[in-house]
Amino acid sequence: MKLAEMQVSQFADVLASDAPAPGGGSTAALEGALGAALTAMVCGLTVGKKKYAEFQELAESAQKKALDLKARFVDVMDRDTEAFNVVSAAFALPKETDEEKAARSAAIQEGLKGCTKTPFEMMELAMETLELTDSILGKSNASAASDLGVSALSLRAAIQGAWLNVLINIGTLKDKELAEDYRKKGEALLARALPLADKIYEETVKVL
Repeated sequence: MKLAEMQVSQFADVLASDAPAPGGGSTAALEGALGAALTAMVCGLTVGKKKYAEFQELAESAQKKALDLKARFVDVMDRDTEAFNVVSAAFALPKETDEEKAARSAAIQEGLKGCTKTPFEMMELAMETLELTDSILGKSNASAASDLGVSALSLRAAIQGAWLNVLINIGTLKDKELAEDYRKKGEALLARALPLADKIYEETVKVL
């Protein structure tokens, strides 16, 4: 069963088990999906309200984008676990001969690239969702202001959690150029995302 098809209690039970996956990567993606969903909800509570008539076009557009981002987070949540399973399978390959050792090593490295790609994608999605959330700050239903704050916190957890998963994988990549590229891009995303998440949270607190 795909993670996205599980009930909340099922997901939590599998996460709490000794199964190596799903783990932190899938959890980071779920955090992102929840953040995007909250942003979509706030937009939905703004659409059609006379009090926010001047922001109707923005709310409708942001709602559509937030729902798309939510779906993309859910998709990468499952793909992250699938990528981990590929690496696990590679580690289980035979290593008796030199040829087998070489094939196993190559398979592991290829799998690690996949395990790095998915959490980095989560980081990009979190950044995009934070920017979207910031765009409706102060231009959406004030009754749901706290939900935007929770969205920012969820997205902060998503991008930092995803970053930890990038780091643990690039540390074992033999392709040092690729590893360094991911490190630089990841650090750049964090430098933009964390202050923005904090800004959304802090501005939300001020209006509550």
